[in-house]
Amino acid sequence: MQRQANGNNPFAITKFDVTGKAAAIKATYTETEAGWIAETNGDETLLQEKLDTLKTQLISIAGRIMSWRDMGRANFIDVRDDTDHIQVYVRMNDIGRDAFKEFKKWDIGDIVGVTGYMFRTKKGEISIHTQEITMLSKSLLPLPEKWHGLKDQDMRYRQRYLDLIVNPDVKQTFVTRSQILREIRAYLDGIGYLEVETPVLLPIQIAAAARPFVTHHNTLDMDMYMRIETELNLKKLIVGGFDRVYEVGRIFRNEGMDPAHNPEFTTIELYQAYTDYIGIMNLVEDMYRTLAKKICGKDVITYQGMDIRLGEPWERLTMVEAVKKYAGVDYADWATDADARACAKAKGVDVEEGESATKGHVLIAFFDAFVEEQLIQPTIIYDYPVENSPLAKRKPQDPAFTERFEYFIYAREMGNAFSEMNDPVDQRERFVKQVEARRALGDMTGEVDEDFVTALEYGMPPTGGLGLGLDRLVMLLTDSPSIRDVLLFPTMRPLPKQDGASSETEHEAKSEA
Repeated sequence: MQRQANGNNPFAITKFDVTGKAAAIKATYTETEAGWIAETNGDETLLQEKLDTLKTQLISIAGRIMSWRDMGRANFIDVRDDTDHIQVYVRMNDIGRDAFKEFKKWDIGDIVGVTGYMFRTKKGEISIHTQEITMLSKSLLPLPEKWHGLKDQDMRYRQRYLDLIVNPDVKQTFVTRSQILREIRAYLDGIGYLEVETPVLLPIQIAAAARPFVTHHNTLDMDMYMRIETELNLKKLIVGGFDRVYEVGRIFRNEGMDPAHNPEFTTIELYQAYTDYIGIMNLVEDMYRTLAKKICGKDVITYQGMDIRLGEPWERLTMVEAVKKYAGVDYADWATDADARACAKAKGVDVEEGESATKGHVLIAFFDAFVEEQLIQPTIIYDYPVENSPLAKRKPQDPAFTERFEYFIYAREMGNAFSEMNDPVDQRERFVKQVEARRALGDMTGEVDEDFVTALEYGMPPTGGLGLGLDRLVMLLTDSPSIRDVLLFPTMRPLPKQDGASSETEHEAKSEA
């Protein structure tokens, strides 16, 4: 290949000993210089003598060349590592004529190793004075010259590696994502929860609303389904005697995509024996306040230009109260299902179930039409109709409702929680109704999870459970408008293949040019 024509293989190096990082080097120099200024009482001669001792303290960094200023026999390059960027001074007299001649052939984007000492330039920038510089890996393609002005979000998501190279703020989003996950684990571990793992591939498709991805197990010669939740297996562990469990789980749903949805995403589900949905409400509020303070340093954060007050007590409304407040409709005024349907028709609210819609169905439709968009500040909506809560325990005072809540921030559902259903008879009846409803619509997929019902027959203690979307939480705490901004590799439709030279041929052409 042309890039090795002179016997120099830009991919030959297998190791480089890094002894310093850009951010730490700049911080160390600043701290050292400040101490010596104080120690010498501003005597410039004494201070320079101390600074000259740094010339014997060589450090080695590695990173990518991001910019280049050619001044003849002395060049300044900007090198970025995984912590920050730092200016590097490369002079022919220091590295030798032949090495400098080879160095001048390198390009922006190349990955280099630099050994030298710290100093501050006349313009005041902390830099490294190079004693030796090594090519570690060649960039065969040029970096985008005007990436910061690029409006093509699609390209950023498809070529995330480029996005990360040239946009440090994007990288920080994913550093913060890792911190959020670490703090959630620390919080839950600290109150006695145990992290567990459950299967991704399942032998049956349950009759839930979400559609799964289907695959095939060759050895067993059977279709299997990628999980749409971790709930049922985690509750089996509660049956088995674990009182507090959680899972950070990758979930797969064969559904649409929009700024808040991706076909694969991450949830955190947790289950706690001997508590109910009120106990889980309190946990959610406290966990979010703790996370905000740990990650953002405060409990009032800004999301998309709006202050979100996570530290104040969250408003709590039943679904009935919320619909009355925002839609002006009182569930108590509906004596029959027909009354509810008539009210919906008068208000122009569509109910998917049509003439079979119950009061519960209509209440949910009013909530979707009038309420959710109003819930900007953290709000807990609780006591959901049994019609859309097949896994939640009925309210003893009113069996038409369940002990379920969802919480909303910035008009977006962030999590879902129940006092978990532990009556195996009631649970099986609700599963059967789900299956029958699908069959009535001509959908022959989905079945009752008999193994889960069997587990409940052995007895599950009263339990509170929660499922929250990690990606939406990261969006909130990093002020990111789209779920694709917080996924390193979001799902994308493949680009059509184009006729022409292969990528290798294109690389050759660039190198030869």
